[in-house]
Formats: sequence, C-alpha cells, structure tokens
Amino acid sequence: MPFTRPRVLYVTDLAYEARGRRYCDEDIFLTSRLREDFDLALCHPRDAVALLDAFDAVVVRNSGPVLGYRAAYDAFRERAAERGTRVYNQLTGRADMAGKQYLLDLTEAGYPVIPTVGRAEDLHRLPAADQYVVKPKLGADSTGLRFVPADRVRATVRADAGDVLVQPRVDFAHEISFYFVDHDFQYALYAPHPERRWRLEPYDATPEDLDFARRFVEWNGVDHGIQRVDACRAPGGELLLVELEDLNPYLSLDALDEAGRDSFVTALRAALRRLLEA
Repeated sequence: MPFTRPRVLYVTDLAYEARGRRYCDEDIFLTSRLREDFDLALCHPRDAVALLDAFDAVVVRNSGPVLGYRAAYDAFRERAAERGTRVYNQLTGRADMAGKQYLLDLTEAGYPVIPTVGRAEDLHRLPAADQYVVKPKLGADSTGLRFVPADRVRATVRADAGDVLVQPRVDFAHEISFYFVDHDFQYALYAPHPERRWRLEPYDATPEDLDFARRFVEWNGVDHGIQRVDACRAPGGELLLVELEDLNPYLSLDALDEAGRDSFVTALRAALRRLLEA
C-alpha cells in the first residue's frame, strides 16, 4: 500500500493587511516549508468549515482578527469540536482566543501584568496616570484602542457599559515578545524604539525573562500551539504582560536570520507530528 502523508488544512487570509507587517509573506514561507512533510492546502477562514472534514489536522495561522468573520469562526469551532478535529492552535486557549477578560483575571490574581480594570467603579485600583488606555474586551490588532486623559476616563468607561478594559498608559523602555511552540521557547524579539512597535530585533532573553514568559504559557495550558507573550519593560525595570496571543500570533520571522527560521520550522514540524499522533 502506498504511503499516505498527513493532510493539513492551513487557514489564513493572504489578503489581510496589517499595519507594519505583511502577514501573507510569513504564511507563504511557512507553507512552502511544511509541504516537505505534509499534503497541505490553504483556505480562507470563511471556508474552513466546508473543508475541514477532508483533512487530518487544521492549522490556524495569520487569519486576521476573528471580528471580521465572527459567525464563520464560531461555526468552525463548533464543527471542529463535534468531529474531534485536531486544531493547531488547540481551541482551549484562555487568553486572546477568548477575548481580553484574561487581563482582568490575571490582574485580580496578582500576576505581573499591566494593571487592568473593566468598570468605572474600579478605576481607583489603577496607578495614577495622565492618560489611560481604553480598549474593547473583544478587540484585536489595536482596533478600537484609545488614549483617554485622566479627567475623561471615568465618563468614557461608563459610556461603554462594561465592554472595555482600562489600563494606565505605561511609559515603558521597550516591548519584548517571546515565542513558544507548544511549551518550548523558540526566540525573543524586541522593539528598542517604542514608537516603532514592529521594527523588531533579536533579543537575548535572560533566565529571569524566560521565567516571566513561561509563567503565562503554563497558566494558559495550551499543549498544542504557538503562543506569543508580549511584555513591556516598565520604568522600574520589571516586565509586565501586555498581551498573551494564543490564537494566530504573527511571528515576525523576517526579523530572524536563516538559521533562526530553520530552527522554528523544525520545531513546528515536530509539533504538528505530535498533534497528529495524539
């Protein structure tokens, strides 16, 4: 009997335009390398439900914010759960995959995150600041994010009736992103100039940095998936969580050298084989 290679459906939106990033280039590169091991087809997220039955696993990558296709995404999750589809990332993430509620939960639990509240009555729990960041609980890719002066933040939060999160605007030194495949650290990148978030450079993470990042990966409990832990270096030198992206994190592979990209591809191939064997 001839050998049959695993069939993988790769979900992406090659036409999605993101500020400062070309998502399509990343997926073109990754699929060109994954084809060496898998029979692979690409589809738009709106087409995933109609196609997933023909594949052994589904990889969700740079598919854009699900707010743009919410009904299709919910139908995909429902269908995948019904048939026990192997999905990468697995659909049990507690972080951005489920909205921004986790920032409230982590603040309440005492984790090192930018302090976050969701109600006007709780604003007193935040550090005093000249400006506050107000963003939708179901936002993505900075959609709907606003910087609000301190004298207007209470009225702004009340007007949004519990649909937003509020954080003090932190004067940080830089942002750092830590990238994991399953629970294995791969690389770190940072933006040395805060005003240019996506001008990333390799970052040599310290053991303390990695302990910080791993704490959130362990909290999330995603065994099969790529996660990006975004942090900022606060004025006191400590790291604070900005975001835990566990749905379709952009990887900034173009900021790595060839050896770094090869290493990531090797880790992803191995992770997909583990998923298929599970």
